[in-house]
Amino acid sequence: MKRKFLYILFLLLSQFSFSQNKLSWQGYFSFNEVKDISESSTAVFAASENALFTKDATTNTTKTITTVDGLSGQTISAMHYSETFKKTIVGYENGLMIVINEADGSMLKVVDIINKQLAPNLKKINHFMEHNGLVYVSCDFGIVQFNLTTLKFGDTYFIGDNGAEISVKQTTFFNGFIYAATSSGIRSADIANPNLNDFKQWSVVNTGDWSSVESLDAELIAINSSGYIHRFNTNNFVGFSQLPQASVDMRAKNHNLFITIKNAVYVYSNQMVLIRQISNAQVLDNTINFTCATSVGNVIFIGTKEKGLFSSSLSSSSAFVNSTPSGPARNNIFSMDVTPSVLWTVYGDYDTYYNPYDLDSYGVSKYNTSGWLNISYSDVYNAKSMTRVIVNPKNEKQVYASSFFSGLLRIENDVPNLLYNEKNSGLESITTEGPNYIDVRINATAFDKAGNLWVTNSRIKNGLKVLKTNGQWGSYAMTSILDDAQASSYSSILVDKNSVKWIGTNRDGVVGFNETNNTFKKMTFGADAGNLPVADVRALAIDTKNQLWIGTTKGLRVLSNVGNFQNDSQLKANPIIIMEDNLAQELLYEQFITTIAVDGANNKWIGTSDSGVFMVSPNGQETKYHFTNSNSPLPSNAINDIKINSTTGEVFIATNKGLISFGGIATEANEDLSNVYVYPNPVRPTYSGTVKVAGLLDKANIKITDIEGNLVYETTSEGGTIEWDTTAFGKYKVSSGVYMIFISAQDGGETKVKKVMIIR
Repeated sequence: MKRKFLYILFLLLSQFSFSQNKLSWQGYFSFNEVKDISESSTAVFAASENALFTKDATTNTTKTITTVDGLSGQTISAMHYSETFKKTIVGYENGLMIVINEADGSMLKVVDIINKQLAPNLKKINHFMEHNGLVYVSCDFGIVQFNLTTLKFGDTYFIGDNGAEISVKQTTFFNGFIYAATSSGIRSADIANPNLNDFKQWSVVNTGDWSSVESLDAELIAINSSGYIHRFNTNNFVGFSQLPQASVDMRAKNHNLFITIKNAVYVYSNQMVLIRQISNAQVLDNTINFTCATSVGNVIFIGTKEKGLFSSSLSSSSAFVNSTPSGPARNNIFSMDVTPSVLWTVYGDYDTYYNPYDLDSYGVSKYNTSGWLNISYSDVYNAKSMTRVIVNPKNEKQVYASSFFSGLLRIENDVPNLLYNEKNSGLESITTEGPNYIDVRINATAFDKAGNLWVTNSRIKNGLKVLKTNGQWGSYAMTSILDDAQASSYSSILVDKNSVKWIGTNRDGVVGFNETNNTFKKMTFGADAGNLPVADVRALAIDTKNQLWIGTTKGLRVLSNVGNFQNDSQLKANPIIIMEDNLAQELLYEQFITTIAVDGANNKWIGTSDSGVFMVSPNGQETKYHFTNSNSPLPSNAINDIKINSTTGEVFIATNKGLISFGGIATEANEDLSNVYVYPNPVRPTYSGTVKVAGLLDKANIKITDIEGNLVYETTSEGGTIEWDTTAFGKYKVSSGVYMIFISAQDGGETKVKKVMIIR
């Protein structure tokens, strides 16, 4: 049994990439939306929204680069690989450039374009063109020259009329001239001219709005914004072929020209003879949209907006293969649930006012030791806007996903098998839009200790529902406690140890409900009505001391004891007052709090709408971490959800631009000491992290001695795990040898002894 437990533990630690570094991060990014591609003689380089991946055509290996490695969480708009300089250049919509050195993986962030005194919406990088050690960066204001040797910017070319800013989509070099496709004509200049920063040196070759220009051996090709392909005839561009749609990309590679429109790729020879046409239905189906295409040797690679990168033989019509690293369906993960062995995510959304009408169709995703499983929109009965997902704690193979438009989806053994809606359950559609309008808004869900599933049903009178273990539905009216139940939406629901349900609302603060005596109580805005800073509550969490932490759109409040529900006629929450710069201040004053999670040591992980993540001590008096996209791998400061793996302590943080995790060690306390373990063990000379002792009781006493009985460390656990930095009370590193770990419960009724070997 013990060996089986350790084997499961190893799988869990491997699965969730628990690092031996205290400040460790792991990325779980989607690579499905390919923004741009580049290539070397042996590999293709692809950029998704805010991550990169490389596919080596010779070894068939894939490598990924994310914010954990140093990329920005901003949206990528262009990329280029320089085979001569062995560098990858990444361009962003906000004007940021990152240069990645292939030799050592180092990254240089170049902010010159960001710092230009220009309107922010003009700084987008559209294209890179390399020529003689220089990269010409096409931007929405003009062209910037970047030196690949010095890694410094050179001149900036404002080539619009009278030197005005102009959007440059693409540049190319042809017969000694640089050509630029712009929103106001194709413009050219002698590349040897030392005064290219003088707009007068640029000539207008053709007027009009142009999307691309590219040189193909002896040909110079341009496409205008309506999709008309033109050929240069030494004086100007002459149209010769009309595409069925506007082009989204054009590039030359290996004497071929690849022109991409949303539903097809056209491959031309260097004589501009069409040699192959590939439709999206040939690659996968007619629902996908192409974004770009290129080739490496005889392999064609096509990027898509929804399904990543596909590859096939260029010279034959063999089947296309998906070459995308596994990941969630998209980066904007709205909510998730985490157990010791599985992670579920959903992608639905609503705005600040609970408007779900930007309805998504992304389905549901699962992550475990087998990797990612993405369940498609069609497989979830076309349920839209999935906003919550919950795993049945009594049956991990049963999962429920809330749709904020279509009802409640049941998934069993990874297969959706029932969509509860207004026709087959106690769930109800909103009625304020007329009798024929169907809109079943299910959001927050929670299981009670008996295994019943409590469900919030927004914008109706009977907004609290329960799906009982026998399959029957129960319904509770909210009209007695809410000012206007048919206008109310619900953000969250919890069930405490006394089976009281706590519900976050958008108009009436927090509602508590005891089904035993059918009692409702609420805390809302105002000192005499509950003392919340605002009535709009977005997050709830109950900690190990039975305190209810309440996140609102205007700050944080704490109810000191959920057990007061029965006795207090008016429940009252209070702010946490901290000292900062010798001034008393309210913790997270005015912050829009989106989510709260409690780890095994009773620390609080608090997500905000625009300020990142705060990790505070159990009483909130100490902010231990404040992670943002500036000081951590967070891809965005807009936090959608936080969940914690109770076994490993790993903290999963979902943002609107990607999912990452922080390798915490605060695990939940165990009921006994039968499963205590130590890792790593042995501690090898190359290891620089801490030793963890896990599987502990809360408030257990831990003493570590050398083999002769000399005490080198002592502590009391908070939760299920402690760390030892392998020093003698922080003074010096202990020497090689076997060290004894003596563990005893707080009352002394249970003890355990473990050993760890340290090799220096």
